Amino acid sequence: MRDSIIDWIRALPLPEPLLVVLVGMTPIFELRGAIPLGREIFGMSPLTAYFWAVIGNMIPVPIILWLFPGFVDWAEEHWPWIHRLMVKLHIRTEAKAARRFERLRDFALITFVAIPLPVTGAWSGSLAAVVFDVPKKRALPLIFIGVLIAGLVVTLFLGALGMAFD
Repeated sequence: MRDSIIDWIRALPLPEPLLVVLVGMTPIFELRGAIPLGREIFGMSPLTAYFWAVIGNMIPVPIILWLFPGFVDWAEEHWPWIHRLMVKLHIRTEAKAARRFERLRDFALITFVAIPLPVTGAWSGSLAAVVFDVPKKRALPLIFIGVLIAGLVVTLFLGALGMAFD
């Protein structure tokens, strides 16, 4: 099965760096999927895989920061059930974490993005920045720093695994 997936990916008619960028852009996979793809399947150097994965991971960030609040307003008019769900989620999240987040806002946002685990990363960090009203021009560099750190962690982890299995 694994070999079939790898063969399918290699057969896609797109340049390898673009495939790494596209995987880096996806929620869930983000850097955690893009860097291993570049390193293990395409044989990219650690720096090359890191570079393309970071670019891909950062592409959705400004889109989420600038367009998501407008989408919530639009949903209120066109999809009231989605709007109610988003408002409920916003209120619940804000009630649970607002005090802690406010106290350590910058550090918390960087750390949340930098930890390469499921439900953390640039997508979740961007949504958290919107929920907690972090100014967009402040959130963008904080998320970028978190992405750089997460990419470094994933790259070093893959390097350590490679050394352990060689």
